[in-house]
Amino acid sequence: MSQQADLAETYLRGLQDRICAAIEKVDGAARFEEDAWQREGGGGRTRVLRDGALFEQAGVNFSRVGGHQLPPSATAHRPELAGGSFIATGVSLVLHPRNPHIPTTHANVRYFEAGKEGAEPAWWFGGGFDLTPFYPYDEDVRHWHTVARELCAPYGAEVYPQYKQWCDEYFYLDHRNETRGVGGLFYDDLNEGGFERCFAFTRAVGEGFLDAYLPIVERRKDTAYGEREREFQLYRRGRYVEFNLVYDRGTLFGLQSGGRTESILMSLPPRVRFEYAYTPEPGSAEARLADYLKPRDWLSSL
Repeated sequence: MSQQADLAETYLRGLQDRICAAIEKVDGAARFEEDAWQREGGGGRTRVLRDGALFEQAGVNFSRVGGHQLPPSATAHRPELAGGSFIATGVSLVLHPRNPHIPTTHANVRYFEAGKEGAEPAWWFGGGFDLTPFYPYDEDVRHWHTVARELCAPYGAEVYPQYKQWCDEYFYLDHRNETRGVGGLFYDDLNEGGFERCFAFTRAVGEGFLDAYLPIVERRKDTAYGEREREFQLYRRGRYVEFNLVYDRGTLFGLQSGGRTESILMSLPPRVRFEYAYTPEPGSAEARLADYLKPRDWLSSL
């Protein structure tokens, strides 16, 4: 492993620790259980919190894997690296709250190196975070995107609009004609400006996630709900399952690279329901969600 990969791994291990500590603190009841795993080429630490006061399930994974041949999901956008060896290290998380008024969320930051023998290896960072509410609140969406914009600002005025649009386009369910939620940031193949600059931006994303999410949890954690809201939450979780199993490149990479299946699929919700041809009652709180499942300039339109 190169010195750059060592630096990225050290940071990512610490990030996993900090995020888990923060989630345990806000939940107040449950703790993460860790599965440390190893396979040929690497390993990781899968941490899952279950049946907490706020979180029905929360998974925060760290992994560092490598191999002699990049899987197809990684070379689709970089065909020149097909057949090359690789190193990949990252932190990925998905949090499924119990209260339907607290949004589900996902975040990921990662570092890759890849190349063929005798050639200078390519490297790049990727990551981002996105928010999936069931009962959206304008102030929550505005806060989420304000944090995203502010962490991007030191790296150029064009960064937030670019990565916000990339997030809208990536987390899109074509077969449903809707976004997975209200977006956030998504970036990949980041190496412009050199390692230090790209690493600093990735750290800003990793640390900014808690600044974006925890205030929303605090605002919504005591909001009352009943069976109707819970059933709608379970139904909408089905969209999360559809996206992760049909479109998500991270899921495909993990499965194609021989990763640990339980760790890869911990992003799926612990409970979910599917209903044929469900249509919310016109004018209901459930019907209102549809207005939020399309790309929008959230900081000027709310």
